Amino acid sequence: MPGKIILKKKILSFHKKISIPGDKSISIRWVLVSSLANGISKAENLLMSDDVLASIKAVKKLGAKVIIYKNVCKIHGVGTKGYKYKKNLVINAQNSGTLGRLISGILIDTPYPIKIIGDKSLSNRDFRRIAVPLSKFGASLTLRNNYSLPLTISGSKKLKPIKFLENKGSAQCKSSVIFGGMKADGKTIIKAKKSRNHTELLFKHLKLPIKVKKNKNFDLIEIKKTSNIKPINYKVPSDISSGSFFIALTVLSKNSQIIIKNINVNPSRIGIVAILKKMGVKIVLLNKRIYKGETIADIFVKSPKVIKSLNCPPKLNSQAIDEFLVIFLIAAKAKGVSVFKNLEELNKKESPRLKWGSKILRMMGIKVVVTKNSIKIFGNPKLEINKKIIIQKYLKDHRVFMTSVIAALSFGGEWHIHDKESIKTSFPTFLKIVKSFDYEK
Repeated sequence: MPGKIILKKKILSFHKKISIPGDKSISIRWVLVSSLANGISKAENLLMSDDVLASIKAVKKLGAKVIIYKNVCKIHGVGTKGYKYKKNLVINAQNSGTLGRLISGILIDTPYPIKIIGDKSLSNRDFRRIAVPLSKFGASLTLRNNYSLPLTISGSKKLKPIKFLENKGSAQCKSSVIFGGMKADGKTIIKAKKSRNHTELLFKHLKLPIKVKKNKNFDLIEIKKTSNIKPINYKVPSDISSGSFFIALTVLSKNSQIIIKNINVNPSRIGIVAILKKMGVKIVLLNKRIYKGETIADIFVKSPKVIKSLNCPPKLNSQAIDEFLVIFLIAAKAKGVSVFKNLEELNKKESPRLKWGSKILRMMGIKVVVTKNSIKIFGNPKLEINKKIIIQKYLKDHRVFMTSVIAALSFGGEWHIHDKESIKTSFPTFLKIVKSFDYEK
């Protein structure tokens, strides 16, 4: 991906109200479920990022008609048995682990082998974690080096239900098996470590045969074969993972505050809110309401005079897994030493994010101590950067790019940040919103 940006000026204090694009996790799930529905589904504020567009291309290849006009997307669903399975079909998940893993669960009844491929980053990620349980349904799944993409699926007409223990806190793996269970005869039972639950909420809203029993550390999920899905009209709420960059910018800027409108504040996604409150940040959820099973609110954030260090409770990890890079930035300005543990899942994202988070902090002059699954950050409340920093060769991870931009705007220095096109993965309008702020003269 060509292109870099050079940032030399910090952002001035601000009081702003902004809106950001639709939630990526929900957008992809809506596309997949709508393609399996009987009838026409309509979505407003669907995130038009590369990950979601890859999902749309995938369902079109499988026979679903998709029409996009202005801010509205319509999908003509083909039913749970209506996909057109062609020989030598290849689906490109590009950078999207959500698409690659979830659609694998849907495709376990394909009569012809289907190959799923991805970009360099996705092709380095672990797909055994879905291939193993999905094969137990009766489908055949083969991987490159028994580990990664390309993945070839050969389905079965006689799919049997399974019992599955998901103990990593991966919503993608859990959802992949839920979709598989939707195709199998009988009752599939999943014992899943707590993780984001958009799939379950969408299934419940559609009155599909799913039951969820919540325990302290695990959810017990039952899913039965599904033959009929009603079309769903949806106004996709905004994405807290995208909003986290502007939350962090507010926390790191003096005398600043922000309101971000209509954010999905699903309890499985708001670890950053709990963590920042522990760090002394005033962050309030306003106008909370339930929309089609999801909790929506406006988020108000005010910059604190002092950022407190913390020993982050690992139970919050899965709720903040996509926000840790900006949380590390905030810890860099905290008074004292912050500790984050049990973060091995962070290195299984688009890039090894624990590694990159520590690398950026070191470039900034922050002392860190890192192990394979933890980081200790020695905060410096008076940190000012007066040097050149180059960010490149990071597997084009969109969150590394956006975190680097927030660091540049908050701490100063001269930042050369490569691969700006990476933001198309999740937040194409990120730089446009950044430019709406005022900068130092």
